Amino acid sequence: MKILIIEDDPQLNAQLALALRHENHTVDQAYDGEHGELLGSDEVYDAIVLDLGLPKLDGLSVLKSWRDNPDDIPAKNTPVLILTARQDWSDALRAFESGADDYVRKPYHVEEVLARLGAIVRRKAGFSSPILSWGPLALNTGSGRVTIDGNPVSLTAYEIRLFSYMMHNQNRVLSRAEMSEHVYESDHDKDSNTIDVFVGRLRKKLPDGIIETIRGGALGGYRINPQPENDK
Repeated sequence: MKILIIEDDPQLNAQLALALRHENHTVDQAYDGEHGELLGSDEVYDAIVLDLGLPKLDGLSVLKSWRDNPDDIPAKNTPVLILTARQDWSDALRAFESGADDYVRKPYHVEEVLARLGAIVRRKAGFSSPILSWGPLALNTGSGRVTIDGNPVSLTAYEIRLFSYMMHNQNRVLSRAEMSEHVYESDHDKDSNTIDVFVGRLRKKLPDGIIETIRGGALGGYRINPQPENDK
């Protein structure tokens, strides 16, 4: 998954980014509200971690600007996890009323943040279990571990990112451009042609028929082939 972290504390920002990348997620980082708002308005993310006490523009204003934006910007409906050192329950209430999906108070355990992020991403995709399955294949959305009949499958970081995004969006046709957006960080030179290479590698490692090619020019791409064993 592709995650945006907006946190002005460099140590906390780096700590979260490191943990997410360790779990094979794509991560972009911002250290003030203005930059974070811009990234959320321009780039596509699966979830956003947003601190309330930000310089230049506070987190609540950032969140309201996304949710109340009349245009169809990426962050308008992106799941947002709020971080804050404030202890007043009214701050949490205002965050939820402004469109937050979850709320974590500082100090926190990184593992809790990762778990809550995974949960809000799954909820948006319509899944309740952290284990997404396709026949004998299982993807642990927390660790990114893929198994077939319980046996681990060796995937590269990019392959895991791509496959995880596809599994979270089962039955949807995903264009190469969309998939590229979720595999690479914002400062990376995105090349949608490499998606074909990654898909080819995945097909060699995963069960036959799991990834379907959809023809049709701009409307074409790839999807996880629908089948009755999907465990939501």
